[in-house]
Amino acid sequence: MDFVLFAFGAIVGSFLNVCIYRLPREKSIIRPSSSCPSCEKPIKFYDNIPIISYLLLKGKCRQCSAHISIRYPVVEFITAFLFFILFRKFGLSFEFFVNALFVCILIAISFIDFDFQIIPDVLSIGGLIVGFFLAFFRKPLFLYQDSLYGILLGGGILFVIAYGYQLLRKREGMGGGDIKLLGMIGAFCGIPGVIFSLMAGSLLGTLVGIPMMLIKGEDSKYAIPFGPFLSLGALIFLFFGDTIIYMFLNIAAGGK
Repeated sequence: MDFVLFAFGAIVGSFLNVCIYRLPREKSIIRPSSSCPSCEKPIKFYDNIPIISYLLLKGKCRQCSAHISIRYPVVEFITAFLFFILFRKFGLSFEFFVNALFVCILIAISFIDFDFQIIPDVLSIGGLIVGFFLAFFRKPLFLYQDSLYGILLGGGILFVIAYGYQLLRKREGMGGGDIKLLGMIGAFCGIPGVIFSLMAGSLLGTLVGIPMMLIKGEDSKYAIPFGPFLSLGALIFLFFGDTIIYMFLNIAAGGK
């Protein structure tokens, strides 16, 4: 079963690659079939096996020998690995499929935001709506009230921060996509997930952003997409949030 879930995750990751490439370019994710980005010739089914085909072809198109981005097998492997961990955590349950969908949305958003510094509404708002709808069927582990409060807090917190920053600095510091993303995280994870993702994402963004600004010689105006860090914070919460929060509370209480 572990291998089946890993293989299934890799196949889903292959579809996510299509979404990552086509959504920001406003292309259909259904038609036409996958093709080489360079010569645009259709990719044969035997050259489209997740991870394996990339290795066999040594990262090149069979038709034109153009280099194919390493991102494709990376996305497939990440998705497969996270599906494997989700199965270990939730088993083959409804929670597994809910969180697998959540993970897929986060992966697609992260790579799109990293490349284009945009977060498509179909992923953020669409994910928010689906997450809230699924909350009605997740009880008793997760209630629709948890989802609703998470949406309100997630979207509200970043909106206040972004609006306050714009008033003080007279320029936009955070895009509307990030606000919708945190609202979507709230739909799937509730208030604890929103707070954890925001804190972890901010910390990770700072740890990565400051060295990048120093290396590039840029000032604080250097634009770093926040979506991937929020998404990473949400993933950390999904898999380790309860443990980290317990350890933090235990330390705050003096180890009692």
